[in-house]
Amino acid sequence: MASSVQGPRPLPESRYDLSTYWGRVKHCADISDPSMLLTTEKDLDNARKIIKSYRNGDIEKPTPAFWYAKKQLDSTVHPDTGETVLLPFRMSCCVLSNTMVTLGMLTPGLGTAGTLFWQWANQSLNVAINSANANKSTKMSTAQLLTNYTAAVTASCGVALGLNSIVPKLKNISSNSRLILGRLVPFAAVFTAGIVNVFLMRGNEIRKGITVFDEHGESVGESKRAAFIAVGETALSRVTNATPIMVIPPLILVKLQKGFLKGKSGGVQTLVNLGLITITSFAVLPFALGVFPQRQSINIKKLETTFHNKQDKNGKNIETVYFNRGI
Repeated sequence: MASSVQGPRPLPESRYDLSTYWGRVKHCADISDPSMLLTTEKDLDNARKIIKSYRNGDIEKPTPAFWYAKKQLDSTVHPDTGETVLLPFRMSCCVLSNTMVTLGMLTPGLGTAGTLFWQWANQSLNVAINSANANKSTKMSTAQLLTNYTAAVTASCGVALGLNSIVPKLKNISSNSRLILGRLVPFAAVFTAGIVNVFLMRGNEIRKGITVFDEHGESVGESKRAAFIAVGETALSRVTNATPIMVIPPLILVKLQKGFLKGKSGGVQTLVNLGLITITSFAVLPFALGVFPQRQSINIKKLETTFHNKQDKNGKNIETVYFNRGI
C-alpha cells in the first residue's frame, strides 16, 4: 500500500470519499482491479518514487500519474510491512483465485470425497488470503498457523458433510425444495467456516492487540478492542462477499436446468455455471470490501482506559486514533 512509503507529508487516503459507502466501493474496485496483476517490481519501484516525491513536496497536487501509482501500491503492497503480497492472495486476484474453487464446491452431485476435497481447497485458500492481508503488527507462529488452519478446515468439512447427510432425509418437503437445499449446502459450510477462519487466523491480534496510530502516524500502543473490531468487521465482509456468490449462481442454475440447459451436456452446464460464478464474483467483490473502511478511525475513549490520557508529540490530547483493519 502507498502508505508504506514514508515521508513528512500525509497522503490522501483515496481519490474517492471514503466516509461514504459508494466512495469505498469505488476505492475497493481499484484495489481489486485484475489488471493490477500485471504490475511488475519495476512498476512498483517507479510507483514508490512518485509517492515519495509527493510526500516530500516535490509534487504539489495529486496528478493522474500519482493516483495510478497509488492504485498500484494499494492493490499490491501490504500497508504494515511494505512487502509485495504474493500474487494469488492479493485482492486483485481474489476473483480469479476463488472462481475454480467455488465452481468445484457448487458442482451438483458431489460425493463425500468431492465435498471434502473442495471444502479443504476453499479453506486452504481462505487461510492464505486472510494471513496475507491481515494486520501485521501482531505476529503468528508457524505452530499457531497450522493449528488454526486445521480447525478451520475441520469446521467447514464437518458442516458440509453434516448437512449433506441431513438434506436427503428431509421427508416433509418437496423434491424441488430438497434440490435447492442441497445446492445451498456449500453456502452454509462456507458461511460457518468463513467466520471461524478469520477469527482463528487473526486470533493473535485479539489476544495481543494491534497497533493504533495518532493523526501524525505515530504509534500510540497496542489495543485489543481495536483488534476485535478489525477482525469482526473483516469476518462480516467475508460473509457479505460469499453470500451472493454461493447463493445466486446455484439458484439460477437450478432454474436453467429446467429450461435452457435441459438435456444439455455436462460440459455446457459447467461452462454456464462457471460464467454465473465469475460474473457474480466480479460484481459483488467491491461492494463487500467497501462495507467497512480498511483504515479505521475510532474515538480513543472507546479503547482501553490506558489510552484515555495519551498525548501526541506536540503535547496535545489525542481524541482519535487509526488502525489498519486488514482486508
